[in-house]
Amino acid sequence: MSDIHIDRKVLSDLQEVMEGGYLNLLETFLADSEERLRQLYKARNAEQLGQAAHSLKGSSSNMGAVELAELCRQLEERVRKQSLFGIEDLINRIDREFTAVRQLYRAERERVLVG
Repeated sequence: MSDIHIDRKVLSDLQEVMEGGYLNLLETFLADSEERLRQLYKARNAEQLGQAAHSLKGSSSNMGAVELAELCRQLEERVRKQSLFGIEDLINRIDREFTAVRQLYRAERERVLVG
């Protein structure tokens, strides 16, 4: 099952593969993503912005956060094309999407803990 924010099949597959390490994987993803988001806001140049977007895109994709990965791909593409006008709006969209993803992953963590 998939929804707009998360590909639940990816999470299911990760849980199966990671077994006891699944909860740690969720926590690591959330902590790392929060740091990458801070880096997006603190980037002093296009290179730093592109690196943070690339890193967040990859981890989001690996964790099934499909919309977050897509927004990061768009940001990475805009940086690559040096089309930075209005980039703040895209970063804010990434921030809002991460807020939704974080809530869903926390709910996933609770589901696993209870189950």
